[in-house]
Amino acid sequence: MLTDATRAYFAEIGRRGGRNSRRSLSSDQARQMVAVRLGRSAFRRFHTQCFWSFAEDYEITHKNLPWVADQLRRNGNRAAWQAAGRILSLLQCR
Repeated sequence: MLTDATRAYFAEIGRRGGRNSRRSLSSDQARQMVAVRLGRSAFRRFHTQCFWSFAEDYEITHKNLPWVADQLRRNGNRAAWQAAGRILSLLQCR
């Protein structure tokens, strides 16, 4: 069980870390980060179906997201098509 002093210590270092690590992102940067995250997730999820000729550790960046979406739509099933649509919708908001 934690003592009151330990709880206060954890609260203080958590509060200090939260203040230091805050960063501000523009809405475009935030959308791009989400699109990259979705692209990486789709690459892992549909690797055997759509990306079998590429290594599993292939780096997905914002530059090759249109290619990822194209491969998902060309070689994937309905779920892959929907994932590509989500990625492309985030990219076209610019």
